[in-house]
Amino acid sequence: MRNSQNIYLSRSETVAASEETTWSFPGALVGFVSWLLALGIPFLLYGPNTLFFFLYTWPFFLALMPVAVVVGIAVHSLLGGKLRYSCLATVIIVATMFGALFMWLMG
Repeated sequence: MRNSQNIYLSRSETVAASEETTWSFPGALVGFVSWLLALGIPFLLYGPNTLFFFLYTWPFFLALMPVAVVVGIAVHSLLGGKLRYSCLATVIIVATMFGALFMWLMG
């Protein structure tokens, strides 16, 4: 003999949909804006001569753009969607990556 009870589900009860939070768009936007800000830092430090440096090295800095977007998404999701903290952390991380690449290419 089976030792269980029958469970009846009525159609009037709706199953609650699982709430999925998406951090991809705000994180990607923060990553892209931080990449643009990091692109402007060498212009502030070295002036208009930075254009001649970027003339030959632009593929390296362009390759950092998708990395910055992924970093923005990852940081925004790891911080639970807190926009202020993720903006600050993403700008610091992307500026550090940008500075390391810039110093490596400068020799």
